[in-house]
Amino acid sequence: MDSMLGILGGVLLVAGAAFLLLGGLGLVRMPDVFNRIQAGTKATTLGTLLSLGGAACLQPDWGLKLLLIGLFILFTNPLSSQVMARAAHRTGATKSPKTSVDRLAEDTGETS
Repeated sequence: MDSMLGILGGVLLVAGAAFLLLGGLGLVRMPDVFNRIQAGTKATTLGTLLSLGGAACLQPDWGLKLLLIGLFILFTNPLSSQVMARAAHRTGATKSPKTSVDRLAEDTGETS
């Protein structure tokens, strides 16, 4: 049973590292700030949670602490990205030419 947890922990750590790497790649490749926020937040949240799960499998004594850290990240990461996106929108950050719909401007009655 102990070796199964070790294997599962290793797989989760590798998967988490892969998502974190893809999130970093998304930050470099995306065309504007709004897409970068999206790529960074989704991939890093999942990557961090997978890494915490892997660490919990490898060190079961740390499970409760890692669960609390994971819950904190799960609640704060999407919220902070939404706040950053709204601030970027309000300051007039340039959008990608491929962006055709601005729902926030429509909802608030702003002109794009």
